[in-house]
Amino acid sequence: MGDVASPVRQIAYFCEDVRAAAMDHHRLFGSGPFFVLDRITLAHATYRGADSDLVHSSAYGQWGPVMVEFVQQDSAGASPFREMFGEGETGLHHIALFEDDLEGAVARFADRGHTEAFRGTMEDGFQFVFVDTVASLGHMVELYRPVPALVGFYDMVADAAAGWNGSDPVRVLEG
Repeated sequence: MGDVASPVRQIAYFCEDVRAAAMDHHRLFGSGPFFVLDRITLAHATYRGADSDLVHSSAYGQWGPVMVEFVQQDSAGASPFREMFGEGETGLHHIALFEDDLEGAVARFADRGHTEAFRGTMEDGFQFVFVDTVASLGHMVELYRPVPALVGFYDMVADAAAGWNGSDPVRVLEG
């Protein structure tokens, strides 16, 4: 996408139960601790150009130098998750990159034939975009600006893993 590729900041899996998936990952790889946010709603979202009412839950944990996310869809209907996975199916859904110029990054992907599949806006105005790279990579790419709140969240997850003794591997975040 330029002379230097953005490093992968997150690897995300779609699943039916974020708590169970996070616990399984922890048992297999020692990852975590995981922080669960339940029923995340968006101020506005579009999926394939149409308004979307996607509600999802996620568990975020550290896996070595990268964050790992497990996401489940809590609302009915079409979504970038259900596009790839049917009921009961799980798997790698996306990797995430920080991009200082979000719209420029979306345009660069589009110039290479990768369309915008989903755009979500959080209540605080923070935006993220899923770019459809499934045909070439087997998964989507999530793009977002490294705004202070996001970077702070990534730092909190990484800091919790530093020196962690493995206790309480799945925790619920309020708010």
